[in-house]
Amino acid sequence: MPSLITGYEYDIFISYRQKDNKHDGWVTEFVENLKGELESTFKEEISVYYDINPHDGLLETHDVDESLKEKLKCLVFIPIISRTYCDTKSFAWEHEFKEFVEQASNDKFGLKVKLPNGNVESRVLPVQIHELDNEDINLCESVLKGVLRGIEFIYKSAGVNRPLLPKEENPQDNLNRTNYRDQINKVANAIKDIITAIQHYSPQKVEVSQEGTKPIITPQKSKKTPIILGLVIALAVIILGILFVPKLFKPAEELEKSIAVLPFKYLSDEPDKQYLADGMMDAILLHLSKIEDLRVMDRTSVEQYRETTKTTLQISKELDVVYLLEGSFQKYEDNVRLIVQLIKASEKGHVWANEYNNKWSEIFSVQSDVAQTIAKELNAAITPEEQQLIEKTPTTSLTAFDFFQKGREEHWKYWLKGDTTALENAEEFYYKALEYDSAFAQAYTGLAWVYWNKHYWEAYLSEDFLDSVLVLTDIALTYDDQLSEAYTFRGEYYSEMEKTEQAIKEFDKAIKLNPNDWLAYWGKGQAYSDIDKVKTIENLLKAVSLHRGSALPGLLGGITVFYWNTGFMEKAKYYNEERFKLDKNSIGYYWSLANIEYCSGNYEDAIEYLERAYALDTSDTDIHNIFGQFYMMTGNYEKTLEHLQKWIVNSDSMSAAYLFGMHRVGWAYWQSGYKIQGEYYLNKQIDYCNRMKELERVYGENNRIYYDLAGAYAFMGEKEKAYENLRSYRDSQTLPGSWTLQLIRDDPLLDNLRDEPEFQQIVRDVEARYQAEHERVRKWLEENGEL
Repeated sequence: MPSLITGYEYDIFISYRQKDNKHDGWVTEFVENLKGELESTFKEEISVYYDINPHDGLLETHDVDESLKEKLKCLVFIPIISRTYCDTKSFAWEHEFKEFVEQASNDKFGLKVKLPNGNVESRVLPVQIHELDNEDINLCESVLKGVLRGIEFIYKSAGVNRPLLPKEENPQDNLNRTNYRDQINKVANAIKDIITAIQHYSPQKVEVSQEGTKPIITPQKSKKTPIILGLVIALAVIILGILFVPKLFKPAEELEKSIAVLPFKYLSDEPDKQYLADGMMDAILLHLSKIEDLRVMDRTSVEQYRETTKTTLQISKELDVVYLLEGSFQKYEDNVRLIVQLIKASEKGHVWANEYNNKWSEIFSVQSDVAQTIAKELNAAITPEEQQLIEKTPTTSLTAFDFFQKGREEHWKYWLKGDTTALENAEEFYYKALEYDSAFAQAYTGLAWVYWNKHYWEAYLSEDFLDSVLVLTDIALTYDDQLSEAYTFRGEYYSEMEKTEQAIKEFDKAIKLNPNDWLAYWGKGQAYSDIDKVKTIENLLKAVSLHRGSALPGLLGGITVFYWNTGFMEKAKYYNEERFKLDKNSIGYYWSLANIEYCSGNYEDAIEYLERAYALDTSDTDIHNIFGQFYMMTGNYEKTLEHLQKWIVNSDSMSAAYLFGMHRVGWAYWQSGYKIQGEYYLNKQIDYCNRMKELERVYGENNRIYYDLAGAYAFMGEKEKAYENLRSYRDSQTLPGSWTLQLIRDDPLLDNLRDEPEFQQIVRDVEARYQAEHERVRKWLEENGEL
C-alpha cells in the first residue's frame, strides 16, 4: 500500500539492528502494537515498512539493495535506538538512518516540519530502548543536527537498563515510571502530528516554517534565560548578577585596549531611518567584539548615552573604558556616508577620525574596514581567524539586511522598554528578511529570540518546550557555523534541558568566536552554579567586566544572592548596598536583607525586613509567597495561610515560585484544619515535580525537586517515599546553598522525620557538602583579594 502522499513509498519506515529483535522479538511486537494503535488514530490506513530480517553488520563496501533507497522515501523514519544501533559500521546506521536524514533534508518537506501548534518537529522519530552512552548520544545528534529527543521504552531500576515490555512483572520498580501502552500511544500521536503537518504543507511558508518558528526570553520570568538570556533586559530582572571589580581583574595594558561604541546619529532629519545608523553601530561593535585583545562594552551599556549631556570623560569613567567611538551615518539613494572619530577621554580632541563615502552595496566592507582600523589604532592584535570573522559577509541580499536591521531595532525596543508591539514587529521583519535570503543566519537567531520572549512560561511544562529555539539556532548554524550568538542560544537551551556539560561546551564555542560575549560568560557561570561555585564566580565576574548597562543593579543583586547562598553574609550586605546606590530601589534592598537574615536562621528579622519592603508597595502580591515561607519556618500556620492565599489568588501566570510553592500552601491549609484543600495542593506539588522530572526541566534539574517531593511525602506520612527522595537530594551533584541548608534544618514539612537517625545523618551529609564548597570559595576569594 503506498504512502498517503504522492511520490512517497511508505508513510513510516522502521529501522533497527537485528540483534535487538532476534532474542525476544521486541521490535516485531512493537511494530504490531504500533500498527494497532495507528488504526485507532488515523482515519486512513497508514503504510509501514518493516523488514523482519534486515541485513545487519554490513560494511559500506558491501552491495546494498538499490530498492532500499526507494523504500526510504517515507514521511516518518523510526529508528529503534539501542546500545548497538549507533554503530557507523552497521547497515542500519549507514544505509538507513544516515541515508534518510540526507534524503529528507533535501526533499520538498525538509527534515523538520512545522506542527499545527506552531512548534517544529523532526521527521526522524527515535524510539529509545536503552539509556545511551554520551558518545552514542553525540553521534546521533551529529547526524540529526539537533537534540536526540525520542520516545523512551526503557525499564530502568538498580543495575537494570533494558527495553520496556508490554507486560511487566514489577512495573512499580521501573524508575522511569513509563507504561508500555501509553508510550505506544505517544508514538502514534507524534506520527499523526508529523503527517498532519506534511499534509498541510504550504510552499509559501515552508522556508520560514521549517527554518524558523517564532523565538526568546521572558525578561520578567525566566531564571536563566537569562540568556537569552537574551539580552540585558532579561537579565536585569533576573536576580542573578555580579559586580565588576575593575582593579582586581584588569591589568593596565588591558585598560588601554578598552572601548565603547556610542550610539550613532543619523545625519538627516529622518527619524524613520535611525535604524540604519543603529545597524551600522551594531555591526562595528560586533566586529570589535570578535577581537580577543580588546575589551568591548555591549550595546546595552552604551544605550544610556543616546541622549546625554555628559562629557566623554564622564562616560569613559562610568563605562570603565579608555576609548570611545562616535559616529554619524546617512544613506541617500544608493550612496552612504559614515563619519567616525575615536576619542581617548583623557586627551583633548580625537586620536583618529575618518569619513567614508561609499555605495550601499559596499556597506559590509566599510563596517569591516572601520573595525580593523580602530583595532590597529588601539594596538590590538588581530589573529587571522578573527580577521576572517570580521570580513565575513552576513547576507547576499541588501534587502534582507535592511529588513533584518529593522527587526533588530524593534527587538531592542522590546528589550529596553518591554514594548510587546515592537516584539511582534521584530518577528515580522525577521520573516521578511528570510523571504529575500533564506540562508540569512542572524535572522534565524532573531526569530529564536522572539520565540523565547513570547513563549517561555506558557510552554514550560510542554514536551516540546523550546524545541523551536533549538531548531532555529541549528538552522542558523547550518548557514553560518561561526555565529557566536547561535552557540550562546544553544548553551541556554541545553542548560534549560538539564544538559550542563553540553551547555558549557556551547558557551565555550560562543566565547571562542566572540571573546566579548558577556551573555555567554554569564550563561556559563550559571551552568556551573550547581556544580562548582568557584567557576561560577569566575565566569560571572568576567561577564560583568564586559557590561555596564541598565542591568547592572540586577547583576549586583545577583552577586548578593551568590554570597548569601555560599555563606558570606557580610559580602552579601556590601553588594546589596552597592546595588542600592545605583537604583535606589528600597524594596529590592529590604528584600535582599530579608533573605540574608533568613539564610542565617533569623526568621523574625527576615519578616521585619519584608514588612518594610511591602509597606513601600502594597500592590506587590508576589511578596506574599515569601512572607508565607518565612512565617512557615516560625510554625505560624495562620499567618502562612493568610499570605499564601493572597499570593495564589493574585498569581496570574506560571513561575519558578509557583512550581515549587504548592506543598507549602497545602501545609498551611492542612494545619489550619482544611485537610481536603491541603491534600489538593500537596498532590499538586508532587505532580509538578514529577512532570518537571519527566521533562528534564532546568527548574527541576537540581536537588530542589527531590527536596520538595520529600517534604510533601513526609508531611503526608509516606516516609518511604520521603526518604527515597531525600537520599536523591543528598546524593545529587547539585551543591547545597544556605537557603536549602536552612530549609532542611527547620522545615516543618519534615518534622515527622526530624528525630530519626537516618534523617539526622542526611542533614549532616548535606551540611558537610555545603561546608566543603564554602571553604573552596573562601580560598578563591582570599587568593583574589576579595577577603
